[in-house]
Amino acid sequence: MSVPDLNLRADPVDLTAALVDIRSVSRDESLIADAVEAALRAQTRGFEISRFGNRVLARTHRGKPSRVILAGHLDTVPIAGNVPSRRTVDQTEGEVLHGCGTVDMKSGDAVFLHLAATLDDPAHDLTLIFYDCEEIAAEHNGLGFIEREKPDWLAGDVAILGEPTGGQIEAGCQGTLRVRLTATGTRAHSARSWMGENAIHKFGRALTMLGEYTPRRVDIDGCEYREGLSAVAVHGGVAGNVVPDEAYLDVNFRFAPDRSPQQALEHVREVFAADLQAGVLTAEVTDSAPGALPGLGRPAAAALVRAAGGRFRAKFGWTDVARFSSLGVPAVNLGPGDPSLAHRADERVPVAQIREVTDLLGAYLRGE
Repeated sequence: MSVPDLNLRADPVDLTAALVDIRSVSRDESLIADAVEAALRAQTRGFEISRFGNRVLARTHRGKPSRVILAGHLDTVPIAGNVPSRRTVDQTEGEVLHGCGTVDMKSGDAVFLHLAATLDDPAHDLTLIFYDCEEIAAEHNGLGFIEREKPDWLAGDVAILGEPTGGQIEAGCQGTLRVRLTATGTRAHSARSWMGENAIHKFGRALTMLGEYTPRRVDIDGCEYREGLSAVAVHGGVAGNVVPDEAYLDVNFRFAPDRSPQQALEHVREVFAADLQAGVLTAEVTDSAPGALPGLGRPAAAALVRAAGGRFRAKFGWTDVARFSSLGVPAVNLGPGDPSLAHRADERVPVAQIREVTDLLGAYLRGE
């Protein structure tokens, strides 16, 4: 298949549509990576451009006093009959672009690519990172590969990820911890239940604790993070006439970025301390990822907040900003689109929002 032509200097709305029309479901990003690489090489000046697998990297070396990283993933979730893109006009939203990836996050990619080609003399050195496999298991994440194999590409004063935020800065992100609570008992026929020990029943106190749990709120750099501790799955049962001898309760803790994953685990253990200490339950960590501090007080990040008119908020969900935060680089999410529409068959973005984010970031990168 021939490599599609991308016009990086075109209206970023048209560029978004062109990117959406290149199918790029996770693990099938070679064609869109080819197109992005070819366009960057042909239509930008002063960039060092490298290709690692389906990751396209570009950076300038102009000797500017600061470096801004613009990062976005090229992959999408599986297509749901929503490619190619199409446009409609809505009385509430105005002109709207529909299609898989319009929100998550080809509109953000289009903004970055357009600015790379049209900014003649930005106030910062720029690094562009377009990577693969963000929408699937973390072990395949292309940004993680770069972090491990090419860490110098992640050096900068601030990182902006084009995840959908409705055009508003979402700073940092919360961490996530998943813990499996296990209860064991003794099997018995349910007609003689007194001869067994029901493992499922042992979750009574834990479920009550979760139902009554009061999540903490914490303000960091003017961002209010709201924690949450939730049961997300229950497993147990052998047959309709058997008292079960084993059961599992999966708990997800979304914690503010002032806690480390170890501190988050200690908190979860405190919540269920009575049952854990009594041996009623055991706990095993099944997944963990640190949060990211917003770092909005750092000069490059503070300038971005000023360019956005002081509008920012905390990011509750986990995103790849945490990878930058772990390297000491303050990072924010900023992109067009309502995140609640991501991954849906009716995924769509108002075209005005694409242009608004382009103008905002353009002003910031020019140092205005």
